[in-house]
Amino acid sequence: MAQSVVAGLVQGERLRVPASHLDLVECPPVAALTTLMPDGSPQTSVVWCDFDGTFVRVSTMRGFRKERNMRADPRVTLLCYDPAQPLRYLEVRGRVEEMTLEGALEHLDALASKYAGRPIRYFGECIPAHFAETETPVLCRIRPVHVVALDATRPVGPA
Repeated sequence: MAQSVVAGLVQGERLRVPASHLDLVECPPVAALTTLMPDGSPQTSVVWCDFDGTFVRVSTMRGFRKERNMRADPRVTLLCYDPAQPLRYLEVRGRVEEMTLEGALEHLDALASKYAGRPIRYFGECIPAHFAETETPVLCRIRPVHVVALDATRPVGPA
């Protein structure tokens, strides 16, 4: 039998990502962000993300479909998992509380460095430098409102 942890809002408490799954929200191997299109249909994009202890943070570019969707409807879902352990994942349903240009490039460089495992710059080392002339990074802070953490790799109870 699988172990499943569902974390939700409890009166007077903040929603928390379980410690057992923090690795899946802090630069996970795979993270997919689902936003809502103007007609209500879902739109999903692979993203880089991290967690500051309160907000899940993702970066996008101004004018991208997911950026426009989040401005119109702040409800999102982020699914994070490691393909090497497909029976263990983290789903974060949340609301985008802030979208800002302030600190967005620095955050994007920090994410690129974390994912690369060494200090790098996003524009020029991840993607061609000329994109810095046409693309404007946007930092999005998502407050979790419901978290589902599943680990079906560990047995529950006595063997």
